[in-house]
Amino acid sequence: MLSAISTSAISTSLLVVLFGAVRIPTSDRLSKFTAPILVQAHSSGARCGEETGHRRRSSSSRWASCSSTSSPQKTWCIAKPSASNEILAQNLDYACSQVSCAVIQKGGPCYYPDSPVSRAAVAMNLYYAYSGRHPWNCYFNNSALVVQSDPSYGSCTYY
Repeated sequence: MLSAISTSAISTSLLVVLFGAVRIPTSDRLSKFTAPILVQAHSSGARCGEETGHRRRSSSSRWASCSSTSSPQKTWCIAKPSASNEILAQNLDYACSQVSCAVIQKGGPCYYPDSPVSRAAVAMNLYYAYSGRHPWNCYFNNSALVVQSDPSYGSCTYY
């Protein structure tokens, strides 16, 4: 489960994004970034924070406690292997304009394999998960599939 926080809520240079803590130099604090930043919920699948999904910090600087939520079968959004590289590039651009795609950047846990299908699949799934896992959030001009089998591999975790 993913939650979102706005950049205005970030008061330090330490951001928690999909795969843990990432240090961002003060000069690169995403001041121009307007889309929400994805953060990982509790490892049990619980959603942290208020009903809006926003996280709060407690006085001890730890994340506020979580309450568990039950959900139906988890699904993921992946690129159709038959999709053209042009369509995949458009999907990648769109998804990454809506969510942080740092995990597919060089050095990220999902950078390899560096293929259009793989990189687009990760980005499309990030968008799908952020948007609520609705089937219509995985359409991408009929170039995507909703699957019930976790496509995670190696250190690349699909959320």
